[in-house]
Amino acid sequence: MTPELWQLFLAALVYLGALFLVAYAAENGWIPARVARHPLTYTLSLGVYATTWSFYGSVGFAQNQGYLFLTIYVGVTLAFLLAPVLLQPLLRLVRDYQLTSLADLFAFRYPSRWTGTLVTLFMLVGILPYISLQIQAVVTSAQVLTQEVPPGVLALVFCVTVTLFAVLFGARQVTPREKHEGLVVAIAFESLIKLVALLATAAFAVFGVFGGPAGLDEWLRANPQAVEQLHAPLREGAWSTLLLLAFSAAFLLPRQFHMIFTENIEPGALRTASWAFPLFLLLLNLAIPVVLWSGQKLGMDGAADYYALRLALQEPSGWLTYLTFIGGISAASAMIIVESLALAAMCLNHLVLPLWLRGRRPRSGTDFYGHLLWGRRLLIAVVIFTGYGAYLAVGDSRGLVQLGLISFVAVTQFLPAVAAMLAWPRATRAGFIAGTSAGMTVWFLVLVLPLISGRPSPLADWPLHQSGIWTFVSFWSLAANLLLFIGVSLLTRPTPKEQAADRACRLDAALLLSPQPRAAGVAALRERVAGALGPDTAAAEIERALSDLKLGADERRPRQLHFLQERLQRNLSGLVGPQLARELLGATTAAGSAGPLVEEELEHSQDRLRGLAAELNQLRRFHRQILQDLPVGVCSLGLNLEVTIWNERMAELSGLPADAVLGSRVDQLPAPWARLFGDFLESAQQHRYKLQLALDGKRRWLNLHKEDIGAGVDDAAAGLVLLVEDLTEQQQLEAELAHSARLASIGTLASGVAHEIGNPLTGITCVAQNLRDEDDAAERQYGIEEILKQSRRISDIVQSLLTFARPAVQESRTLVRLDLAALVVEAIRLVRLSPTARDIAFDSRLAPELWIEGDPARLTQVLLNLLGNAADASPPGGRVEIRAARGAGSVTLEVQDWGSGIPEALRERVFEPFFTTKDPGRGTGLGLPLAYRIVSDHGGSIGVDSREGAGSTFTVRLPAAPDSLATVLT
Repeated sequence: MTPELWQLFLAALVYLGALFLVAYAAENGWIPARVARHPLTYTLSLGVYATTWSFYGSVGFAQNQGYLFLTIYVGVTLAFLLAPVLLQPLLRLVRDYQLTSLADLFAFRYPSRWTGTLVTLFMLVGILPYISLQIQAVVTSAQVLTQEVPPGVLALVFCVTVTLFAVLFGARQVTPREKHEGLVVAIAFESLIKLVALLATAAFAVFGVFGGPAGLDEWLRANPQAVEQLHAPLREGAWSTLLLLAFSAAFLLPRQFHMIFTENIEPGALRTASWAFPLFLLLLNLAIPVVLWSGQKLGMDGAADYYALRLALQEPSGWLTYLTFIGGISAASAMIIVESLALAAMCLNHLVLPLWLRGRRPRSGTDFYGHLLWGRRLLIAVVIFTGYGAYLAVGDSRGLVQLGLISFVAVTQFLPAVAAMLAWPRATRAGFIAGTSAGMTVWFLVLVLPLISGRPSPLADWPLHQSGIWTFVSFWSLAANLLLFIGVSLLTRPTPKEQAADRACRLDAALLLSPQPRAAGVAALRERVAGALGPDTAAAEIERALSDLKLGADERRPRQLHFLQERLQRNLSGLVGPQLARELLGATTAAGSAGPLVEEELEHSQDRLRGLAAELNQLRRFHRQILQDLPVGVCSLGLNLEVTIWNERMAELSGLPADAVLGSRVDQLPAPWARLFGDFLESAQQHRYKLQLALDGKRRWLNLHKEDIGAGVDDAAAGLVLLVEDLTEQQQLEAELAHSARLASIGTLASGVAHEIGNPLTGITCVAQNLRDEDDAAERQYGIEEILKQSRRISDIVQSLLTFARPAVQESRTLVRLDLAALVVEAIRLVRLSPTARDIAFDSRLAPELWIEGDPARLTQVLLNLLGNAADASPPGGRVEIRAARGAGSVTLEVQDWGSGIPEALRERVFEPFFTTKDPGRGTGLGLPLAYRIVSDHGGSIGVDSREGAGSTFTVRLPAAPDSLATVLT
């Protein structure tokens, strides 16, 4: 059945309308998300790789090159099998740094104004033959079916129609943040149509031409040359060259890059596509030999490229004719739509916007997003009609596969730069530009110049020309490319931006690539962006970045501003390209700032890390968790004294969560931490002990420690670490322990107290009885004074005990000016209350006017412990001597006895808790440790000099009281 032209045109229009409805339904949620975002839908969308070359041209390629036609698909399979080490890292880069095209990717890794421009121009020139191929295939297919089509008119109508649908399909959003879900579903539907059409044609060939599989097998046995023609080129053809070209085209063709990376909705779908997409291509290619053999059996005239169409005409009802034609239209339109979208984005970001934004003064109310959207739509039309111009220039002088391979060789010139991007840190932008330019020059002279001029290439006589055109051009273009790329890279030094981008490409983690901002706040960033994009666009982009990071518009913390600038740069990269985004925010950065930092996003990237990177990240997380779980507060500071670590103990101690302080400078911390840390950092001290601080209405005691980290080793890692040790509970426990020790001492003294109080009471009683019968006034007066004297004695004893037994009030403890002699007298009086100390002679030889400062109750406890131990160690009737003298800023007190002494082996342990030389039941082992702690708290020291059998001397040094301390205890 031979269709009419208007019938074909109507069928094509209905099909494209159905394609648009599929896209519209997906974008409006009519198609369930589980279907639209299914990995197999994404896999089918990658079928845009199969163009009219696959649908028509593969049959002609198989006729001329045999099974070499499979190399175009085996090369793609190899690329997808290497997805974990090739495609997955590229997908991470594109998603993390919002890169929309291949030009963006190279401009990111090899930052330069020329990088994106050259890649865009090379891609435009390299892909134009491929676009003209699609137009040629559509026109020729219509001519094959109708024999009456004016090619120029049909090509023009096709280009206009495809332009309309390309604008409707793909130019609906401005940024890559909003994926074209409808486009993905529509291209997946188009791939399904191609597959069904080609398999239906093959099925008709098997059953309609050969009468079934048995008939096909019988014909092949009768015509062994048909099989031999397919095998022969494998032994002598350029199969390795074709594999390399297909391998490169699998992800470097603009349409493939766009569908694999830019339009990727679910990153995990690429894992499914790594096996499902090669399976899809295998199903497509199962039909090619069958269609070729059926054409040979029927003795079809004309090029084998269109055997499928001529075969469809043999089906009497006509349905196969329309299905096959729709399959070809589908393959061509999908390729042109996606290719034009990708090339339009590259042209906009790297050709148009740099010229448009330079020197522009945007005004409020300017719809920058609208201008971008219409600019992209206009560029889509320009790309398609430039391809139409290439079609008119080239005509149908070359086969479909030849035109396609010209574009394959062009995109292969970017393969060395991609390999270096993932594996060679030494690669530079100068090397990239030199190598790619050399390779594209050889490509142009060998393939394009003869095509448009009709003359032989000026390089036609170079070696290897006898090996075939594809081997010849691939070898020399890649040789020139690699030679200059490696040579120039080795002769030039990577810039800091290139080094930062290299780390981002090779490390499987998200990095901060922007330097520390010089902007003081959000307003400064907004003003900088507004200068190029307009105030409305700047406000919208700042608001979007703030929302992404959950920050407020009043944010001023340096670290958070750094994150904000990085997020803003990535968002703008998706809008105007990475190079322009860097330039727009360049003035907000400080010269000579630190290198790239690992972002907190590493906390969420461990699932995708592999090998050494995974081990290093695990070690980093382990060390970070150690800091988070330490029982002391940890505050890490960066080079600008901004808080980089605020662990859980620090948050609990301060009452400030980490999110509230991370990124803040020390002087921006809430009270009292700003002053506390600021004073400590300004001082030369490395440690501060027993600092008192009021927190939440309670008094706390803190130790502070600081340490320089990385100074002089790695400036990027330099900083300070502050450790905050909370001693509040320890202080309270010590106070309770001291109080318990005092109560224990009072229990020991109880019997002595009873005796001391009993004697004055007996005297009072006797005098009182005598006074009842005493008439002499003088005697009565003497008796009264004696009673009062004995009463004061009792009162002094009781008051001493009450003062000593009273618990120290930590919150109100103050240091007062004390007379050391008075303290010693008070201590001696208390010690004498003990029965074991009544017959001991306490010889006090204190110099006058020995003033110290301290807590009277605690220092009395020290003296009581020392004098009590000396009395216990002395024999009955023994003597204890107390001496004191003033030195340079201190007072030295010595307590000496001539008792049993301390063995040398035990002398170092006398200040250990619970260690005692006394018999069981006579000592707790807490007296001297408490005395040591109290003296240390007063800034003094205590030591012992003892010889076994010759007595001991305890020496206490305490700071002398300054003259300005007015409160005196006597």
